[in-house]
Amino acid sequence: MSTDATTASASRAQRLDRLPFTREHGRLVVGSGLGWALDAMDVGLISFVMAALAVQWSLTPTELSWIGSIGFVGMALGATLGGLLADRIGRRQVFALTLLVFGVATGAAALAWSVASLLVFRFLIGLGLGAELPVASTLVSEFAPARVRGRVVVLLEAFWAVGWLLAALIGYLVVPRSDAGWRWALALGAVPALYAVVVRRGLPESVRFLELRGRTDEAEAAVRRFESAAGVAPVSSAPARPVPAARPGALWAPGSRRRTAALWTVWFGINFAYYGAFIWLPTLLVAAGFSLVRSFGFTLLITLAQLPGYAAAAFLIERWGRRPTLVVFLLGSAAGAGLFALADGDTAVLVTGMVLSFFNLGAWGAVYAVTPEVYPTALRATGAGAAAGFGRIASIVAPLCVPPLLAAGGNGLVFGTFSAFFVVTALAGWALPERRGEALEAVDG
Repeated sequence: MSTDATTASASRAQRLDRLPFTREHGRLVVGSGLGWALDAMDVGLISFVMAALAVQWSLTPTELSWIGSIGFVGMALGATLGGLLADRIGRRQVFALTLLVFGVATGAAALAWSVASLLVFRFLIGLGLGAELPVASTLVSEFAPARVRGRVVVLLEAFWAVGWLLAALIGYLVVPRSDAGWRWALALGAVPALYAVVVRRGLPESVRFLELRGRTDEAEAAVRRFESAAGVAPVSSAPARPVPAARPGALWAPGSRRRTAALWTVWFGINFAYYGAFIWLPTLLVAAGFSLVRSFGFTLLITLAQLPGYAAAAFLIERWGRRPTLVVFLLGSAAGAGLFALADGDTAVLVTGMVLSFFNLGAWGAVYAVTPEVYPTALRATGAGAAAGFGRIASIVAPLCVPPLLAAGGNGLVFGTFSAFFVVTALAGWALPERRGEALEAVDG
């Protein structure tokens, strides 16, 4: 296959951006996405475990809140440290390590003998999980062609719904069946420990990261792997200038601080509303008079609405752009939470819960699409990890806020508060940059 002068002089990043979506892109998305789904399965399972332990161990609302929140303490620390490490030792290395950490810790949590021991294991699980998500989205975004990058990252994020759906199925079929059901459910979460070996061997390292570290031979081999999958003849690229990883303080430099403030606000608001609602949902339904099995069944149906939410966001993210898609889905989430607050009767609870689920998870897809596009390559994983880490503070606080809000005004006040958070988050989302169709190197410039 012949190449013209323009192609011959293209950088490796430009060569990647010009490729169609290939089987290698598909392997990367599925390889990263399966880890993402297993992560979501773990986070989703704890909401069902909480509902079971509330009965079996006669736990107080405060104890339940800490079980729901402690994992997010680990996630906040893990996201920040994971991003820093990914900009220093590589995306793939950190991705595999985090899967191993949280997989082993999840299996160990199945043996918990007290609230204290469960809290320790949940913290370790969060440490691994928190680092994995922003690193995986950064890795995928750096390989995806510019014209479909947002759609590919939303597709990656959609694996979260698959994992949460698995959690809902396990919660519905396994947890209520015996007193040890919650232990069997958590034991299934040990699967990522084995999967980490596959990830470490099969996924490529980011070409952009390799170039910044002067590892041009590895970068060239990775690009040629994708070009071969597309049937494109390889060409030579000029060596890229090695650049050291940026310091975290660069996030608040004059050229970055506005974007960082907007991104952190978005991450904080969406975490507060999402985890406050969905971690407590099965327990709140039981408290409202639903049986444990019926509560889990409703949660399963509400979870199913996540899938079309992701599909809609994936379609719109390249039609409307990142910012309009994010804002519309956040406002839809606000409407869903407000309607859920007013819901009266089984049908109303189910329908409004599905509306909230549809828009909320579509918004999450847009958040993960826009986040890696905010910062240059040398700061990308650090910035994504820091934003996710700050957002996890909200996921710590939100489950702890539910009991006092519930006592003060019932479900109406709880979900009305979440609705207000979604509105504030939408306003912050409009301040983010719009990079639909742009190469990531436009940010580097």
